Amino acid sequence: MLTKFETKSNRVKGLSFHSKRPWILASLHSGVIQLWDYRMGTLIDRFDEHDGPVRGVHFHKSQPLFVSGGDDYKIKVWNYKLHRCLFTLLGHLDYIRTVQFHHEYPWIVSASDDQTIRIWNWQSRTCISVLTGHNHYVMCASFHPKEDLVVSASLDQTVRVWDIGALRKKTVSPTDDILRLPQMNTDLFGGIDAVVKYVLEGHDRGVNWASFHPTLPLIVSGADDRQVKIWRMNDTKAWEVDTLRGHTNNVSCVLFHSRQDIIVSNSEDKSIRVWDATKRTGLQTFRREHDRFWNLVAHPEINLLAAGHDSGMIVFKLERERPAFSLSGDSVIYVKDRFIRSFEYSTQKDTQLIQIRRPGSSGLNQGPRTLSYSPSEKAVLICSDVDGGSYELYVIPKDGYGRSDVAQDAKRGVGGSAVFVARNRFAVLEKTSNQILVKNLKNEIVKKSVLPIATDAVFYAGTGNLLCRSEDKVVIFDLQQRIILGDLQTPFVRYVVWSHDMESVALLSKHSIVIADKKLVHRCTLHETIRVKSGAWDDNGVFIYTTLTHIKYCLPNGDCGIIKTLDAPLYLSKIYGNTIFSLDRDGKNCPMIVNSTEYIFKLSLLRKRYDQVMGMIKNSELCGQAMISYLQQKGFPQVALYFVKDERTHFNLALESGNIEKALEAAKKIDEKDYWYRLGVEALRQGNAGIVEYAYQKTKNFERLSFHYLITGKLDKLSKMMKIAEVKNDIMGQFHDALYLGDVQERVQILENVGHLPLAYVTAAVHGFRDIAERLASELGENVPNLPEGKKASLLIPPPPVLSAGDWPLLMVSKGIFEGGLDDTGKEEDEYYEEASADWGESLDIGEADNLQNGDITVVLDKDTPEANDEEGGWDLEDLDLPPDAETPRASKGPSVFVTPTTGMPVSQIWVQKSSLAADHAAAGNFDTAMRLLSRQLGIRNFALLKPLFVDVHLGSHSFLRAFASAPVISLAVERGWSESESPNVRRPPALVYNFSQLEEKLKAGYKATTAGKFSDALRHFMSILHTVPLVVVETRREVDEVKELIIVAKEYVLGLKMELKRRELKNDPARQQELAAYFTHCNLQLPHVRLALQNAMTVCFKAKNLSTAANFARRLLEANPSNENQAKTARQVLQAAERNMTDATELNYDFRNPFVVCGATYVPIYRGQKDFACPYCTARFVPDRHGQLCAVCDLAVVGSDASGLVCSPAQVR
Repeated sequence: MLTKFETKSNRVKGLSFHSKRPWILASLHSGVIQLWDYRMGTLIDRFDEHDGPVRGVHFHKSQPLFVSGGDDYKIKVWNYKLHRCLFTLLGHLDYIRTVQFHHEYPWIVSASDDQTIRIWNWQSRTCISVLTGHNHYVMCASFHPKEDLVVSASLDQTVRVWDIGALRKKTVSPTDDILRLPQMNTDLFGGIDAVVKYVLEGHDRGVNWASFHPTLPLIVSGADDRQVKIWRMNDTKAWEVDTLRGHTNNVSCVLFHSRQDIIVSNSEDKSIRVWDATKRTGLQTFRREHDRFWNLVAHPEINLLAAGHDSGMIVFKLERERPAFSLSGDSVIYVKDRFIRSFEYSTQKDTQLIQIRRPGSSGLNQGPRTLSYSPSEKAVLICSDVDGGSYELYVIPKDGYGRSDVAQDAKRGVGGSAVFVARNRFAVLEKTSNQILVKNLKNEIVKKSVLPIATDAVFYAGTGNLLCRSEDKVVIFDLQQRIILGDLQTPFVRYVVWSHDMESVALLSKHSIVIADKKLVHRCTLHETIRVKSGAWDDNGVFIYTTLTHIKYCLPNGDCGIIKTLDAPLYLSKIYGNTIFSLDRDGKNCPMIVNSTEYIFKLSLLRKRYDQVMGMIKNSELCGQAMISYLQQKGFPQVALYFVKDERTHFNLALESGNIEKALEAAKKIDEKDYWYRLGVEALRQGNAGIVEYAYQKTKNFERLSFHYLITGKLDKLSKMMKIAEVKNDIMGQFHDALYLGDVQERVQILENVGHLPLAYVTAAVHGFRDIAERLASELGENVPNLPEGKKASLLIPPPPVLSAGDWPLLMVSKGIFEGGLDDTGKEEDEYYEEASADWGESLDIGEADNLQNGDITVVLDKDTPEANDEEGGWDLEDLDLPPDAETPRASKGPSVFVTPTTGMPVSQIWVQKSSLAADHAAAGNFDTAMRLLSRQLGIRNFALLKPLFVDVHLGSHSFLRAFASAPVISLAVERGWSESESPNVRRPPALVYNFSQLEEKLKAGYKATTAGKFSDALRHFMSILHTVPLVVVETRREVDEVKELIIVAKEYVLGLKMELKRRELKNDPARQQELAAYFTHCNLQLPHVRLALQNAMTVCFKAKNLSTAANFARRLLEANPSNENQAKTARQVLQAAERNMTDATELNYDFRNPFVVCGATYVPIYRGQKDFACPYCTARFVPDRHGQLCAVCDLAVVGSDASGLVCSPAQVR
């Protein structure tokens, strides 16, 4: 059984396939009817108007209808397009078991527990006949597929066949008979239009199901006596032919298979059984663990069955329908009806080659599964599932093709898969030992090879190579060298398709396709919701494949699309140009011409063959929203422009591609304010001043227009804008324009007109207009404002623009590959850019503005539309009489569109690419990669302390220049070791603000502070060294060693100083004070500092009466040869005092005889042999509890983390 679809639901009591669409209806015990798409595996709809279980359901053959019958005694007719019940047929008095539409007439037959069968006319919505005779529940009733018969099964242990010929005659008779119909059928139980033809008795218990054979005069029935009976009938009688025994519980349903000579039954014993209808023997049994089966239905058109059970339903096939075939040059070798045949593509000639034997064992799925062909030896290997997997080797005779009707005696063998790997060698998979047996054409083993992975199938992968499949991966195995050439993780692979040149392979799974190269290096993966059936490569390297419903394509980059919809599944074999050759399920070759324009177009775009793209745009009918969105998605909006008819989409694409000319054309056709505004924004971004001006004019956006004229220096137009503002009575606009122009008199006039006399007076007086100032002063009287004394006035006027002519920037470059070449070739030269002349703004000529009434400026603006065909005299050049075949290069039409020049690589990027030093990455501003490097090399996690150093390094490696006011600041990289003699193209590493000599200075300062006893200052210096070292770069290996030595020195001092500062904080714990003083003496310090530490520890212990420990420190101090005589004298005195009483008053955690290191966090000794963890950066040691925490010495790295080590010199990398 090949399960195609499965659902989980309440108990399924009724099923019906749609004749055309991949749909199935399932009626449930809960009262719901579900409509499923079994190809997609989705629930399309649900209908739940029945009250109680729905036991019968059936699709109409041609109308969008289905009928259902339930335990509520109702028959409902539904329209699935309208998603509702159209009407209900009432008449049955008990549960309705089955319902069925007639294949031709508008009839429904229903069977019920009221012991009757009713035939209804669903058009007139009436019952036209009642079939009575059964004396128990009628479990099913169905029409004969061709004749005027009905078969019914009942719990009265009989099967009845009814003749409804009279009913048909009445239905198709002339009008007078129709008028008599009511009288003929007046008696409810005595209608003469349906009579019992046969009563079939033979079952010992109630009969649950009976059905007709689709073509032969046979009936099959199943009953509670656990038997399936076959009955034959003729014109006069019917009789039992045979009984099929095997079910162990009530047989629920039974039917003849429409395409094969088999009977399928299911039962409450939780099994589906398949029987040979001729031999009347069991072929196969499929069992479920927990679910009883209730019904069974066959698809009216294709080889599908469905069965309903306690927890859902399954849609399944009994046998695989894919024909076994193999390509060989210009032909395909395939198996059809027990013959090996050859189909030649060029001549489309089909030839029968030889007959093959029938499988010895009876059963399903015994036919050929795969076929492998060796053209030079004319040998064919056929694999099947016989005996759990076996192969047959046939050799086609060189003459007499197809003449023999006797099957050739093939060489046979057992094996999971068998394929040719050379001219006269084939490989057989032996699954039990997981090895390959290489055999010759005499079926003799030549060689054995153990496979590298557990393999369940092998495929051809080139001469001497095999592609081995396991559950979740495939490998290519070289049989000669016995090595793996490539491997790839994939879903379970069903079929393998190689390209003609064996450079690419497609691995087909149930719902996905993986495309890889010949070494199994992954290229792309496609996922499909519908099952993938087959595939083939075309000559362009495009993979064409089929699903159950479509022929599709897959480009090398993984883009896919639909070529054609299929009515039935096809298995592709070969592709020649636009012709696709395939085999259908009947083994028939089907050549099909398809339109490959779409995928060839996309392939040309992908491969940047723009000449082909342009040719296809001009000559083919490529269009549609999908193509437009594809081009946008792939970054070709300028190409998508030529597919768009809708002006708004055209405008959006033109803006996206920066084609301001096309956007302008579209904006003129749309002529809406919002589109003009967006055009203005884009034109401003591109620096096309003319279009900006035109767009602002169209939107009547006077404020923007005024500012635009100011920055472009068009002061004459700005003065016209001031007059327009006056006409509009826009006081602020008028004042702004006067301010932009520096027109003081106009400003005074405006202020005076609106009544701001003090402001008008101040403006006039400051600018020296004495007569106006005096006139205004006389009007103001006593309210004349006082002018500030001692202040020098300056004229308030904007600076003149640097550039005031034409568009900016002045850099003009040629158009893109598609610009111009794809423009409408029919345009005249002077049509281009008709509105884009340099003097668009001249339309604002408002000579008559003074005569207009305030507020109405439409007259002014209506005159601003430029003349479309304002032709001048031109150059008067004469036409050249050139020969017609001479191609004159055409100049690009219209002004060039500005395309930003490609930027060079920033210096900071070069620094990052060339260096693996954290300091160089920080200097380049790539803090992220610098942190990753430090984390990997030194285990650093706490970057908060390094942030200011990162910023200093970055800023210190750059200098910044101001060009002029309106330009952004220019950043210049500062390089270390730069000289004038070097080539300007050579980039040196960045100059760094931190260097090794600075660290040496800090070290000296730290020593000095330690000697002076300024421990906090000293600690700050040594911590600064530890924090700066990661961002220091040195040149030589010797310097690298010095840097590493410096880290150790700084670590020792930081640890010692922290312990000493901690000791000074402890006032009430003399024992801990002595321990810390003792540990300080074991830090690796400079000798003078060691002496000071020893003197300190000796003093602390002596005062605490720990004389033995104090004597140890005194001894060590004397061994250090103190240069200070006082130190030596004190040590000798302590030693003398201690020798009289060598005891310790307090026990300390300190054993000077046992070597130890001090934990950097807890300040306890870690003696030799005890487990500890180190900081990967400063090498301080810690007790195991501190593993994974921040180092308490350097505050940067994580204790115990993995790190590769300090990298601070290019010499280390080289």
